[in-house]
Amino acid sequence: MKELVTHIAESLVDSPDQVTVSISETDETVSIELTVGQDDLGKVIGKQGRTARAMRTLLSASASREDKKSRLDILE
Repeated sequence: MKELVTHIAESLVDSPDQVTVSISETDETVSIELTVGQDDLGKVIGKQGRTARAMRTLLSASASREDKKSRLDILE
């Protein structure tokens, strides 16, 4: 899942070198924190949050294969 988020975020932003993804897992939940450059924050979130919502949907589908729930936090 970390590779999925990293690939999507790096494809969207102008500065892919500023993309960092950290992941923490519990028995039931996978928590992912995505950090991008300040100028690229809007590109990752998208208009009315559509891009972020799509990323969360993909993560949810990926996590459900492992019987887990996912959470994506986009940080400044």
